[in-house]
Amino acid sequence: MDMDLVVIFAFILIAATMVLRFATAAHKRAVDHEERRLELKARRAEAESGMGGAHDRKLEERVRVLERIATDSNHALASQIEELRSLDAIERGQAVTEHAR
Repeated sequence: MDMDLVVIFAFILIAATMVLRFATAAHKRAVDHEERRLELKARRAEAESGMGGAHDRKLEERVRVLERIATDSNHALASQIEELRSLDAIERGQAVTEHAR
């Protein structure tokens, strides 16, 4: 009879361990879900209040610059690049002469 009690006790321990693991995993998923839900709710409130406007303006400005680069004629863009190269060469020349002094 003692052996039967040991087997029953072992079965109860194994069942309790499985239930506790399942409960822990379910609780962790519920907590993660709640955190994500609150984060999304905060982002939505921020977007509705207009606090994200500065970021939107920066992105819009970048898109406009990219559109200008893409739609400008290649000649105008090439001439701007050449002007920058010549300015860079002039600055390097002045830096060399100043360094030599």
